[in-house]
Amino acid sequence: MTGIALYLLFVAIAVYVQSLTGFALALVLLGLVGAIDLYPLNDVVNVLSIISLINAGVFLHRRGALRLDPLLRPALGASLLGTVVGVLALSWVLGSAYQVLRLLLGLSIVGCAALLWRAARPLPAPSSTAAFVSVGFVSGLMGGLFSTAGPPLVYQFYRQPWTTERIQASLVYLFGAGALVRLLVVLSTGGFSRQSAGLALIAVPVVVLVTTWSARRPPPLSPAMLKRLVCVLLVATGGSMVADALRLMAAR
Repeated sequence: MTGIALYLLFVAIAVYVQSLTGFALALVLLGLVGAIDLYPLNDVVNVLSIISLINAGVFLHRRGALRLDPLLRPALGASLLGTVVGVLALSWVLGSAYQVLRLLLGLSIVGCAALLWRAARPLPAPSSTAAFVSVGFVSGLMGGLFSTAGPPLVYQFYRQPWTTERIQASLVYLFGAGALVRLLVVLSTGGFSRQSAGLALIAVPVVVLVTTWSARRPPPLSPAMLKRLVCVLLVATGGSMVADALRLMAAR
């Protein structure tokens, strides 16, 4: 029972951070569960698709933002295409080359976090459609190759001259759509285990309650503090990729 209680606490924390920033659900939950080896991470990764989907649906319903911002439709299409390309490319990028790519990607994410931290003001005008398409494709490609789709979109969105609420809703919508696609792929290939189903089932009430509670409340942090939190989470994402890639390269 202690393990289940800890797991549900970790789910609550991860969902709240997701609602607050628009991303980082996987980063927080996998980090907390993996830190104490609570459950197999493969099962938790599968659970994340369901949690992300429910979080997105409840959050967007509570915010009255179930329709995707027209500006983001090209980014969504490009992201889904990039995911397919990334999954297909995964079989071609193996061994040390794959780890070198992860290392470079992790360093790039840390660099983007540093640039975002230094950017005191958002862009004077929203980025072009071409920019959103490019970032969406790169994000999907990273998701397909490395299961890390968030950083490009997060960096792009937090530089836009938008309200925090619009940034949150946009990220939650896109990552929810990505979670749906991943869930369908996993279910069609029989990769969803019985333990994954059990962990997802007990997490659903927590996800609904925490998302419902947080979606209607303004962020407790100022935009500047929220941006700093996003930067810290990006550094954690990139740093973990760098550390893991170096560890696996050294073990060869």
